[in-house]
Amino acid sequence: MPFKSNPQKFNASIKEVVIGTGETAITLGGENVLPLYSFDAPFKNPPRVGIEISDLGPDRELPGIAEFYAGAETTVDQVKRACEKSGAAFVSLSLEGADPNGADKSVEDCVALCKEVAAVSTLPLVIQGSKNVEKDKPLFEKIAEALEGKNVLLLSAKEENHKAIAVAAVLAYKQNIGAESAVDINLAKQLNVLISQAGVITPSIVMNVGSAAAGYGFEYVASTVERIKAAALAQNDTALQYPIMTPVGPDAWSVKEAVVSEEDFPDWGPVEQRGIDMEVATAAAVLAAGSDAVILRHPVSVKTINQLIAEII
Repeated sequence: MPFKSNPQKFNASIKEVVIGTGETAITLGGENVLPLYSFDAPFKNPPRVGIEISDLGPDRELPGIAEFYAGAETTVDQVKRACEKSGAAFVSLSLEGADPNGADKSVEDCVALCKEVAAVSTLPLVIQGSKNVEKDKPLFEKIAEALEGKNVLLLSAKEENHKAIAVAAVLAYKQNIGAESAVDINLAKQLNVLISQAGVITPSIVMNVGSAAAGYGFEYVASTVERIKAAALAQNDTALQYPIMTPVGPDAWSVKEAVVSEEDFPDWGPVEQRGIDMEVATAAAVLAAGSDAVILRHPVSVKTINQLIAEII
């Protein structure tokens, strides 16, 4: 008996958000089928893979990372290398050095770096802040002004600082804003509503609903992302019809499997390969749950996930 497909499509769809300008600009969202269900309907915009560059530099203790960034000593050089050779669709600059509990780089220094990076990057830019809500408020405001016309995504604004960032980033300087919540569909929806009430037009919002490494509470992340997509498509919940971007690297590269030495756990294999495996497994799982974009650290992870998407979509 021949197989007869029964495509499941929805009248609702995820809003499209454009990041970047010109030929390399990317569009997130637009789908009206369940995650990776390309057998039900063509994906208007496939999931995208970005590569993370830290202002503190890459982990050169990892041989593959050291080789990839060999000769690229500055953050600007590393961004150029990533644009030329990583295969990523966008670059995510992480300003973790701005954290007041860390290097505490000044807002002025961070803005200057962002301008230098934007001048050399041939790919769309996502700017990740310091994760400190007080520092990120003036940081994102100044970056939005300095990068006017670049159509970047500022990832992410939280409930505590969303209004100031929304006004500066989107209303004043026409950038995109990331809405960051802590693995909870209700918190995600509430923040989207608050940002919209601040006057932000909806095609400028991307959600960051949280992440975790596979095997480390990831089931909460997966269920949250799945519930968001189900509510957006099946229930036509307009407050949740935004693309989702997930920074995978920080969690994947911080768990035990990715950091303990080979001397202590010889049966586990090389440290770097373990980290890559953890990053790939987490990224694949979050894409299957419904994320529209992932941010990875290792170029091998970027290549692997790009191949996965090409095979499925």
